[in-house]
Amino acid sequence: MTDTALTEDVVRALPKVSLHDHLDGGLRPQTILELAASGGIELPGGAPMNDASTLGAWFAEKADSGSLVEYLKTFDVTLSVMQTAEGLSRVAREFVEDLVADGVVYGEIRWAPEQHCEKGLSLEQAVDAVQSGLDEAVAKATASGKAIRVGQLITAMRHNDRGMEIAQLALAYRDRGCVGFDIAGAEAGFPPSRFADAFTHLAQNMFPVTVHAGEADGVESIRSALVDGRTLRLGHGVRIAEDIGDLSASDAEVAGLGHVARWVLECGVPLELSPSSNLQTGAVAQWGTEIAHHPFNDLYRLGFAVTVNTDNRLMSSTTLTKEMLLLVAAFGYGLEDLLLFQLNAAGASFLPFEEREALVDQLVSAYTA
Repeated sequence: MTDTALTEDVVRALPKVSLHDHLDGGLRPQTILELAASGGIELPGGAPMNDASTLGAWFAEKADSGSLVEYLKTFDVTLSVMQTAEGLSRVAREFVEDLVADGVVYGEIRWAPEQHCEKGLSLEQAVDAVQSGLDEAVAKATASGKAIRVGQLITAMRHNDRGMEIAQLALAYRDRGCVGFDIAGAEAGFPPSRFADAFTHLAQNMFPVTVHAGEADGVESIRSALVDGRTLRLGHGVRIAEDIGDLSASDAEVAGLGHVARWVLECGVPLELSPSSNLQTGAVAQWGTEIAHHPFNDLYRLGFAVTVNTDNRLMSSTTLTKEMLLLVAAFGYGLEDLLLFQLNAAGASFLPFEEREALVDQLVSAYTA
């Protein structure tokens, strides 16, 4: 593999896999303003409605709080304009367009349909509206020669008691755009064990699951995601580092891994790490306040299956290209490292086996060209 200067243009042009990206965290500020105006909506939370740049700056400021609970309040604004079929379809269409512009060739888009029924949409109508927007954008990208594949990760909110209902919704759409199930929202106090019946139902139907864990809560939350949630991936999972005695150790054998960390390492459970978001929500506060303090590199060095993600592009004012460049600047990664992160993501994707293999081949060909 040749030495390539990892400029912004180079990294953006590289094909990428996005596993952890929230639909309601990736709106364009201008779209929020236009949907609010057309729907007669006054944005909650004191969000400014004068221009897109001001609104974008407001999101970045509010999200940079150091608290997941405060970070999540910014979603009141985005959710307010995502309560109609037209709004959902537009947001989904533009979401994929922005992924294409970022070089993403496969993306899993997570969102919670139960949060989009305030104006009368049924759960099914909401899912259909999102799928319509996704399909339109994928067709447009393919026609322009920039093929992308996407899938919905239908999500249940942790603080509600609709786990089984949303799990059944995801299963109903498994051949109509939904590729997996997730739970999200406030993590502390709402363990995956609350949804044990839903996770059992999904496992009985051989349906893949990823669980938000190890972001706003620690090792026991991760344990519950693995045991009660039967998760195949950890949504963030960064606080698995708390179960490692010496993060600076040369290898895992002398790092002092606890039982949960050893399980995650030896089973190759992928970590959906989101560097900028993890800083904003305080998930990595115990290690520092800069990207260079994020345990991403320690986990990578010790052999964990790390992947790079955006989480919420609007709130973190980011892209997958930007997240990769932040890691390059902080840890001196080269093209081979970036390829490995993408191969980890491709292998962890909820694509059928043959499509995963084709995605791997596409990545290897592009990064080694």
